[in-house]
Amino acid sequence: MTKHRLTRRTFLKATAAGATVAGFPLPLRAQPKTFKIGVIHPVTGALAEPGQACRLGAQMAADAINAAGGITSKGGIKLELIVGDTQTKPENGRVEAERVVNRGTRMLMGSFDSGSTNAMASLAQQRRVPLLIDIAAADPITANVAQSVKKGQQKVQYVYRNFPTGSSFGRKAVQYFNEIFKEANASPKRVVLMYCNDLFGQNQARGFQAAHKAANPSWEIVEAIPWPEPPSDLSTEVSKAKAAKPDVIAPITRPASALLLFPEIRKQRVEMMGIVGPGSPGLYEAGQLAALKEDLEYVLTSVPWANFKNPKTNAVAEEYRKRSGGKTFDTNSGYSYDGMFVIADILERAASLEDPDAIVDAMKATNFSGGLMQYAGPVVFNELGDNPNAIPTMIQILSQKPVAVWPREAALQKFVFPRPKA
Repeated sequence: MTKHRLTRRTFLKATAAGATVAGFPLPLRAQPKTFKIGVIHPVTGALAEPGQACRLGAQMAADAINAAGGITSKGGIKLELIVGDTQTKPENGRVEAERVVNRGTRMLMGSFDSGSTNAMASLAQQRRVPLLIDIAAADPITANVAQSVKKGQQKVQYVYRNFPTGSSFGRKAVQYFNEIFKEANASPKRVVLMYCNDLFGQNQARGFQAAHKAANPSWEIVEAIPWPEPPSDLSTEVSKAKAAKPDVIAPITRPASALLLFPEIRKQRVEMMGIVGPGSPGLYEAGQLAALKEDLEYVLTSVPWANFKNPKTNAVAEEYRKRSGGKTFDTNSGYSYDGMFVIADILERAASLEDPDAIVDAMKATNFSGGLMQYAGPVVFNELGDNPNAIPTMIQILSQKPVAVWPREAALQKFVFPRPKA
């Protein structure tokens, strides 16, 4: 039997092109009416791995919704995804959003990184196209829109988010740090925060520092060390962290910076109790695990994660593994999958699919409990347009696999802290 390797080119063709039989296009025929959704992520460039995971998760969800009869309250109308690629360039969020809106999309979903999502949000407001943010944490994306509506500068908020914000990441990270340290009967005192100095990293760092100040725990953030993203070298930053004599390093990374940071920590032999991240990509994706290997072993990080105690999650994860060439159903694929089901729920309840304001009215009234990720309750949207029940889970890399380890109700394995000495 001939095996075919999943390359970037074949991935893009498979998710963006129409179906074929034996390599030939299917005959043209009258197609049922569809509801077009613009799905935009960074599927090329430095963020390609998480972006491709998002796209595949969204496509799998749309396939499942369509196979189950589409939007049944609207005559079974099917979902059609018009995909876009930001190429990991923040300015392309708006460019790609405008392109897909010009092709007839009536809703938008995206776009993983906060910079491009912020750019998408401005276009969504200008063109009156409802946007569901599946992944992007920077608080101002929704907060600024909500504020402009409150002040009467804009009439309607078209931007809503089903993902933790940077401030909520920070609060949960500090809570989990405290709980894990107590459970482990460990007393780290000195934490060094290291972070990528882009919109996402700045917002995550501020959220973590603000939560730390509010909680006033027994441990101190003794140093906060930013780097330009993407970095070319992190030896100076790691040397500075080492000089601070950390018990814990708390990194906020992107995939590219993680590939430099963790080998440099090993190279400089930084002695500490462990690495515990407040929440960021680059620490759990299949490509990162393959590249960093033992440098990621025992690393803990607080990230949104799938509820693998749910049998449906495991079934979807197995399908994702097959369609992705063996990859894990994770933060990125999971939240994009859930996002598409949230959109389907909104469309089922909307008074009209032709009126964007009617879709927004349905978004505001969302109370969706069918998600596969770990939530504190149903998907709802508050006065800022955020879901307060979107929460992270502490995962740890154990035997080269990301596993939920905290809180107890989400844990599949016991965490290891402090990490074993080499």
